[in-house]
Amino acid sequence: MIFEQIVTGGCQSYLVGCSETSAAALIDPEISQIDHYIALAARDGLRIRYLIDTHTHADHFSATRQLARQLGVPVVMHQASSAPFVDMRIGDGEMIIVGKLRFQAIHTPGHTRDSLCLRVEDRLFTGDTLLIGATGRTDLPSGDPEALYDSLFNRILRLDPDLKVFPAHDYKGRQSSTIGQEIATNPRLQKRERAEFVEMMCNLNLSMPTHVTEALRTNMSGGKSVAQLLAEAAACVPFMSLEVLKSHIEATQDDLIVLDVRERDAYESGHIPGAWVLPRGQLELRVNQELPDPTRRILTCCELGYVSTLAASTLREMGFLHTVALDGGMKAWREAGYPVKAGREP
Repeated sequence: MIFEQIVTGGCQSYLVGCSETSAAALIDPEISQIDHYIALAARDGLRIRYLIDTHTHADHFSATRQLARQLGVPVVMHQASSAPFVDMRIGDGEMIIVGKLRFQAIHTPGHTRDSLCLRVEDRLFTGDTLLIGATGRTDLPSGDPEALYDSLFNRILRLDPDLKVFPAHDYKGRQSSTIGQEIATNPRLQKRERAEFVEMMCNLNLSMPTHVTEALRTNMSGGKSVAQLLAEAAACVPFMSLEVLKSHIEATQDDLIVLDVRERDAYESGHIPGAWVLPRGQLELRVNQELPDPTRRILTCCELGYVSTLAASTLREMGFLHTVALDGGMKAWREAGYPVKAGREP
């Protein structure tokens, strides 16, 4: 077996390959690590055949759909998953064959309805069902403490105590554990009676994960996160530095339209001298009226540089091929001590 554990903050992904055939599966990939996964597979001489999510994640953005499009391989989840982009839905006890390796699915609802664990030789990939020193929470959509009790005490904890446990998350830098170690030392597993375990899970009072609504939306629907939209826009937009723009303004060159895409009140409180205002929300509706010449060179700016990147991408898609975005936005412009003008332009 060829095995790679990839850590992204508290998230854990796993590249598991067959050393005889070079086929591999990627478990719980995270969106920011796409290039890393592909590079690791190439370095190890592996070809990724399956992309597996152990459950619908609420605390990070899954890379399965984007990688599936990029690599032309199927997304695998439990059959209870509602995600429309899943290509292969598997049930309890079913297997995925990856070269000489067998990935056996164990349905373990509780953290989510579609949670599963994967057993591969001496390893158990537990998703968020069983963590090192903890368990998955049950207070997010489709969570169920009763179901988690059954998944743990009636299934997972009855497996070989020497099985190595590899969870989808760990926030203390730990790489793995074993079933036996978790039975002996995991504080939550000491609540062995159903009622006391359920009471404990219902009173954890944990804070909500960052971006939980956005993560659930994208992971359940296959939609895009804000970060994805920004990354895609930035990939097709050139940028101009603050210093170069300042030089343009000082040279009183008229070959560049500075287009402020903030709302008018923000624009009037302070903008780059000579800038026009066209709020991002009105861009598509007013662009033909405000910018009749598609050959003009346009620079978009906003407060932090994010909205202007999206605006520049939109303008280029609409045929304004000489559009660039300001690197850094108005905040960076002000902090650099560059000139700002309040009110409306004449």
